Amino acid sequence: MSTGEALQTYVLETLNKDNVIENTKDLNNADGQPIEQLTLLGALNSLKSKDMVDFTFIDREVWFLTEEGEQVAAQGSHEARVFDLIPSGDEGMTIADVQAKLGEIAKVGQGKAFKNKWISKKGGNLVRLVDTIVDQTQSDLQQIQKQGGHSDAKLLTDLKKRKLADKQKLTSYRVTKGSEFALEIKKEATDITYEMLQTGEWKNASFKKYNFDAVGVPPTGGHLHPLMKVRQEFREIFFEMGFEEMPTNCFAESSFWNFDALFQPQQHPARDAHDTFFLKDPATTDRFPRDLMEKIRVTHETGGDTGSIGYNYTWKEEDAGKMLLRTHTTAVSSYMLYKLAEKTKAQGAFKPAKYFSIDRVFRNESVDATHLAEFHQIEGVIADKNLTLGDLIGFMDVFFKKMGMDKIRFKPTYNPYTEPSMEIFSYHEGLKKWVEIGNSGMFRPEMLQPLGLPSDVRVIAWGLGLERPTMVKYDISNIRDLLGHKVNIAMIKEYPVCRLDKKMGKELVGLSKDD
Repeated sequence: MSTGEALQTYVLETLNKDNVIENTKDLNNADGQPIEQLTLLGALNSLKSKDMVDFTFIDREVWFLTEEGEQVAAQGSHEARVFDLIPSGDEGMTIADVQAKLGEIAKVGQGKAFKNKWISKKGGNLVRLVDTIVDQTQSDLQQIQKQGGHSDAKLLTDLKKRKLADKQKLTSYRVTKGSEFALEIKKEATDITYEMLQTGEWKNASFKKYNFDAVGVPPTGGHLHPLMKVRQEFREIFFEMGFEEMPTNCFAESSFWNFDALFQPQQHPARDAHDTFFLKDPATTDRFPRDLMEKIRVTHETGGDTGSIGYNYTWKEEDAGKMLLRTHTTAVSSYMLYKLAEKTKAQGAFKPAKYFSIDRVFRNESVDATHLAEFHQIEGVIADKNLTLGDLIGFMDVFFKKMGMDKIRFKPTYNPYTEPSMEIFSYHEGLKKWVEIGNSGMFRPEMLQPLGLPSDVRVIAWGLGLERPTMVKYDISNIRDLLGHKVNIAMIKEYPVCRLDKKMGKELVGLSKDD
């Protein structure tokens, strides 16, 4: 049994015998010493939380002796010790001898003895004026020592000035039985555990009450992760340019929106388990628009009305229904364009739209110093009538200049759902060469027409990574120090806010299309 439990048991047994404890200052431990009231308060609070006892506070003022006062009570007052040291007769004792024998107390004691007319000075020596004295100071201090006070308030004030005594506030308690009083203390649970839920024990368990009045530990200020700091900087650029943020809070996606709606063939290597995380439960879904699914099936198989010949294969709904962790946020872009098409039909008129997203995507890749199985993708999409490749190049130039990259080039490439497609390069002043920073293109008619957008609406899109800019900004060489179990919490607290200045923009061009 712990000390606290033993003290609780002692209180309960005393209450069972006496019905009430008038003042806990009278309680003693097994050694006959008074129980420390602060320790007792913990036991009383614990019992009160179970409604086993109730108690009220009893406050009182008690005088106590200081360290010097304890010495005076035991050895006599300073003035009495000076008097006792001086011999009887006219010869007396020199002041120097008194100070040598009594040290620091000689001066105070000599003054008090003079004031009491116990001694006087004669021929340079101290001599007695009376034969005997009564050391009232010692007597008063001994009385305070025994009774915790004195009837003479003026005397107490004088002793306090002399730093021989002082007062303190003491608290004790009056204890009575509670509504759930018992001699046996039931152990209370603090939380519902997994085992309780499995066995049903929680139904009969007694739970400890929450003490909402308890003083908690002051929380430290929150800190944004470096990724979130850089993310916010990119968000500000998009908002400044009039973009709307896409809802990307659902990591699980269907192959339909992640691949099929983007005109990516079902035999594409990216759909292989070596590149994509497929879910086991739920493994499939059919929660996508049936009319849209039919249009996409026709487009994949024959090209439909897009002028394309499609992929010339048999499209399978079961492949489209496979659930996965999204491999890119373009899955959300396809859904947003579908909703834009529905809105256009409902309103009878098309309104240009600008969308962006910065969120996590997942690839089944080996983790190393520069690659993770999950990372962030920054994506921007603009839908408007009669957009051209020149609009895409012009917008890219403005967008990346806001990041501090003023030397931009483009190179043709291939993407399944954009045509034409371009890799974006920026000149790296440090490396003295052009390096890739992102990917872009115009969404293909085979993707847009099934979604229901007007035939003259074009969509331009581009994307880049978030981790590499963050690593450059905060001088992080290993991406595993940025995400995962190796993250240093102190690093998150200490890193400053992010500002994409000109210099940083030129450093950020260490990006690749895989980031």
